[in-house]
Amino acid sequence: MSTTINVVELFAGVGGFRLGLERADKSVFKTVWANQWEPSRKSQHAFDCYTSHFSEGEQVNTDIALVPNTTFEALDIDLVVGGFPCQDYSVARSLSGEKGLQGKKGVLFWEIKRVLENSHPRFVLLENVDRLLKSPSKQRGRDFAVMLAVFRDLGYSVEWRVINAAEYGHAQRRRRVFIFAYKNELEYAKKQQALTHERLLFQEGFFASSFPVENEPFKKRYATTTLPLDVVAISDEFSFEFHTAGVMHKGEVTTTQPTAKEIAPTPLAAIIEPEVEETYYLTEAEDEKFTYLRGAKKIERISATGHKYIYAEGGMSPVDDLALPGRTMLTSEGSVNRSTHIIEVNGRKRYLTPLECERLNGFDDNWTEGMLPRMRYFCMGNALVVPLITTMGKKIKEINEQEPEQDLQITFHL
Repeated sequence: MSTTINVVELFAGVGGFRLGLERADKSVFKTVWANQWEPSRKSQHAFDCYTSHFSEGEQVNTDIALVPNTTFEALDIDLVVGGFPCQDYSVARSLSGEKGLQGKKGVLFWEIKRVLENSHPRFVLLENVDRLLKSPSKQRGRDFAVMLAVFRDLGYSVEWRVINAAEYGHAQRRRRVFIFAYKNELEYAKKQQALTHERLLFQEGFFASSFPVENEPFKKRYATTTLPLDVVAISDEFSFEFHTAGVMHKGEVTTTQPTAKEIAPTPLAAIIEPEVEETYYLTEAEDEKFTYLRGAKKIERISATGHKYIYAEGGMSPVDDLALPGRTMLTSEGSVNRSTHIIEVNGRKRYLTPLECERLNGFDDNWTEGMLPRMRYFCMGNALVVPLITTMGKKIKEINEQEPEQDLQITFHL
């Protein structure tokens, strides 16, 4: 098998996937095509940041839906990666009655599906918020089941895992679901299918072998199901509680909730700059506002129908503990918002700097330099924890090296 892995990066942001893979082995992972487009924005800050760091391969700043199928057909792709938005995955039959699915307009997973249909990569690695496994709230598990069925119909097996970066030594308590799909014709797939689900999910699977877990599931959470053959039926009727890890092969699903064998996290203190500009320190008015926002409160509100109710919010520490890893960073970081990190250094309260936020995600210092501070915060709130991708990249490299030199027989069903 060729040692080079050609990569397509979708919804690339500022390049977290690519940076993580290149840290795993830059000589192996070659990004041949990347797309980043921020709709409704005149300035494309993330794309500009991406192109300032990477020059090899084609980089496209346009709506992915406008890229023709021929573009992907012409690329020799081994791996597709991307972090995509969590949206509504309800589907319906086409009006003509022909086979096929018509998703809600703007659902970007259908663009991932289109890329896979036209390029047939061996591997797919995706990242999303962990609530994807339980959405929508009125039909738990439907959206993720639709995704799994799409992978099934395209000839892939899937492993997934919710990973908290802080549990594996990093500086942020960021929980995200990672989805690894691989073609059923691969030798790797055959080896995985020969394992018991217990060995795959707790010891030898893609995630368990790289992010170790205890041998028993949390509170004995373990379940199985079979996905309906009709994806529209899944959209209309299917409901199932997917746990934080699992495997799907040919529509047969096994899911469980493992417990991480934790590595001591990196504390906030380790990523703090020794000196920062005065602008990052809280004014007296900001300090008062944050005291209120982070405090416990009960507020009487009136709904749109005129119903009175009490909105309650629990209190949180007035500052973030420097001895602990940071909380999950959001796109609102750096604003006067309850979720913004506030630290106290030498008796003074301040915001995290954009550089410190880059460190929370494991980027190189000043990766987003050149943007306005608010955009630097926004991009880091959208980004992933890069070292996790490096760990996964090393595993993908190992899998690829063990594959025999042969042409894959591409099979999928519509």
